[in-house]
Amino acid sequence: MQTMNTPYGSPLFTIFPSFKIHQCPEQFWALGPFRPWFTFATTSTRMTYPYYFGSNTDDLEMVRASAREFAETHIKPHVMEWDESQHFPAHLFKKMGEMGFTGVLVPEQYGGAGLNYQAYITIIEEIAQVCGSIGLSTAAHNSLCTGHIMYFASEVQKQKYLTKLASGEWIGAWGLTEPNTGSDALRMKCVAVKDGDYYVINGTKCWITHGISGHVAVVLVRTGELLDSRGISAFIIEKGTPGFTSGKKENKLGMRASETAELIFDNCRIHKDQLIGKEGEGFIQAMKVLDGGRISIAALSLGIAKGAYAASLKYAKERQQFGKPISSYQAIAFKLADMATKIEASELLTRQAGYLKDAGKPMTTESAMAKYFASETAVEVSTDAVQVHGGYGYTKDFPVEKHYRDSKLCTIGEGTSEIQKLVISRNILRD
Repeated sequence: MQTMNTPYGSPLFTIFPSFKIHQCPEQFWALGPFRPWFTFATTSTRMTYPYYFGSNTDDLEMVRASAREFAETHIKPHVMEWDESQHFPAHLFKKMGEMGFTGVLVPEQYGGAGLNYQAYITIIEEIAQVCGSIGLSTAAHNSLCTGHIMYFASEVQKQKYLTKLASGEWIGAWGLTEPNTGSDALRMKCVAVKDGDYYVINGTKCWITHGISGHVAVVLVRTGELLDSRGISAFIIEKGTPGFTSGKKENKLGMRASETAELIFDNCRIHKDQLIGKEGEGFIQAMKVLDGGRISIAALSLGIAKGAYAASLKYAKERQQFGKPISSYQAIAFKLADMATKIEASELLTRQAGYLKDAGKPMTTESAMAKYFASETAVEVSTDAVQVHGGYGYTKDFPVEKHYRDSKLCTIGEGTSEIQKLVISRNILRD
């Protein structure tokens, strides 16, 4: 197995200077869809792979331990307070930035940690085990706004924005969805009209993570004809730009500590230097960004499922009925078996997609499979977790009711389960 040294720009990975991105020989990866040999320690929800789809296990366990400690220390004590008040803890991002969590994939030259998708998946799922909301915000910041700039922006734009985003000084937002266009993005009505060296933008974006607190947003708008995939462009727009404001904040069922709001553009003049790439490339860029975003949501789903499972396993061993633990009854034991199996399958799919992303290989189908299966698993596992807890699972005294509420968004955001099945079916029928 070959190794490639990885730069370490953040304090988190200065602590672990042995972290490397491992690249496995092609003949190993040709063994089949689930190539590595490993064991999954389901009782502790911790992986013990000889390797994590191309990354060193010991190094990733250090990343895992750091993310877990951060979540336990800085997030867990406030989870229900933030959830009940629907408060987005923007201040937390600066602390996360100090740990390298807001620029996990960003190269060191721009102030990021320069790590791979296996490390990224690990960080997201560890945070999500404690709080799905903070896991969601971390994922959206890294893979959408920051990711779009990292992959497609000019060098000048990268130098200007990535450093602030990677450090957590700035929080990023990403705007694609509109009130009339969810899955049907080509019918967007938010329009940019060329006016000399500027574009004048009018319209509204909705369901935007960090729509109020974000310091900068990457926004997809129509610059060409309706239904033309080459008629959409991406712009970087800073908070405070005249004509750019935030609108309604959504009052959500779950993920309540992750801010979701409208972006409103009213004759907002944006200089052509804020265009990412060339005019008309935005839709293609967005589809590639969403390929990576699906891995983020798969990791988020995985964390929520693991959190619900761990709570259920603990409760089932401790809760006594008819003189013995309820885990000794087959009805409960079989639920736990189903949970553990679905979680392991979700992890395999997610890490396979992450490996392909790191290797620069096509992974649209694999990321859609991971997102679809892991998100549905999160809903199923959290539902069963409430059932295992009985009446206690319906109260806010136990964490599973929050996992239950948070999980549903995973089947909707960044492409519904139905859209994932559409992507998967089109690709397998095309082969």
